[in-house]
Amino acid sequence: MGKTSGGRPDPGVRAHRIANRRRRAALLPAHPMGKTSGCRQEVGGRQDFGVRASRIVGRRDSCVSWGRRGRCAGARTGGVSAAGGSGAGAWRRRDRAPQPRRPMEILTSIYALLSGGQGVNPKIDSVAFRLHCGATTAALLAASAALTTRHLVGNPIDCIHTRDIPEDVLNTYCWIHSTYTLRSFFNKKVGVEVPYPGIGNSRSAKGKEDMSDRKIYKYYQWVCFCLFFQAMLFYAPRWLWKSWEGGKIRALMMDLDVGVCTEIEKKTKKKLILDYLWENLRYHNWWAYRYYLCEGLALVNVIGQMFLMNRFFDGEFMSFGLDVIRYMESDQEDRIDPMIYIFPRMVKCTLFNKFGSSGEVERHDALCILPLNVVNEKIYVFLWFWFVILGILTFITLVYRFIIIFSPRMRVYMMRMRFRLVRRDNVDTIVRRSKMGDWYLLYILGENIDSVIFRDIMHEFANKLNHNYQHHIHGVPDA
Repeated sequence: MGKTSGGRPDPGVRAHRIANRRRRAALLPAHPMGKTSGCRQEVGGRQDFGVRASRIVGRRDSCVSWGRRGRCAGARTGGVSAAGGSGAGAWRRRDRAPQPRRPMEILTSIYALLSGGQGVNPKIDSVAFRLHCGATTAALLAASAALTTRHLVGNPIDCIHTRDIPEDVLNTYCWIHSTYTLRSFFNKKVGVEVPYPGIGNSRSAKGKEDMSDRKIYKYYQWVCFCLFFQAMLFYAPRWLWKSWEGGKIRALMMDLDVGVCTEIEKKTKKKLILDYLWENLRYHNWWAYRYYLCEGLALVNVIGQMFLMNRFFDGEFMSFGLDVIRYMESDQEDRIDPMIYIFPRMVKCTLFNKFGSSGEVERHDALCILPLNVVNEKIYVFLWFWFVILGILTFITLVYRFIIIFSPRMRVYMMRMRFRLVRRDNVDTIVRRSKMGDWYLLYILGENIDSVIFRDIMHEFANKLNHNYQHHIHGVPDA
């Protein structure tokens, strides 16, 4: 009963027996040697199927938690290995653990993340040129944006109106047409003779008005546009130089500004730089002269901007900074504030003529507040002193460029002062057997790559010039 014709147990009976063994295995404790006791041990000392299955699952979980992929492969075939006996040896074999990332790779990854994958922008110009085209442009754009924000100073103009003229019409008319003050009223005592500097009765005792006494302010509506135009003019030399430079320094850098790379990579990149320098020796003069031209344009621009602002403010800007200093040092009773004179807060506005109730022509005027001038005076006081400082720095830079062009000794001295690791004999060789453009290219390249790598490049380049100079240049005298 319960057996088939061949004497073998019925499959249903066998499944029932296996289920009973599993239930008994869950109730009885495991043997310390890993085997079961009593009914949990089969013939031949083989482990019970439930015990083996639970151990396989436990090993598989431990493999996942520790990331040991090699050992997990044996867990997937644990049933076959345990039955055949060959799997026990596979469990004892451990694959090598994955190697941790080297510090150089970690630093390279961090550098690529911080630099956006493209590295930092190379320095392709001088400090004075960057102040001219970078800092000044940003300051002018910020000032232009500040003047266009209504929440900073409110309405750009606010006039005292009468019942006959709507407020919006009055403000719009005075905004479109220029406002004015009276020159002769700036010298009178405020609060006694005049209500505000430059404000008073424009008609004389004879009823006539002196039009030459008016100081008209035509600039007020156009300050933000003028500042934006100035910013574009200041950025123009840098845009021109970047288009002429063409990314040459970035291409030659090849991420050598950090110096974190393998020795093989360093040798390869240094060889590429040396090959370029050798093949293009004495062909960089025009490249350097273009940059010097852009620095000259920067000086012309800053001087031209002073005259432009002087024209914009009716001849009052050229001495504006000096007048402010003189005003601060003079006595309070005898001085006229130049900032109030050029940037008044309160002005007069002569309105259109209109017919009155009886048909007579009536002339209307108004008193207007110019709140933007509170900001304008600070902006242009700063710009006056900044333009003077920037013009002096740019002029000194151009004088230095002329000395560099005509004095090879100065090139050697500047290279030695800037790059202390480079040997003097290497600098002498390179300056003597190359031209000014090559020197300037090497100087800019040295400011953008690692100092040790640059020292090696200069040393190898000088040796190459010493060994192959006569073969490369036939009969050309030293520069």
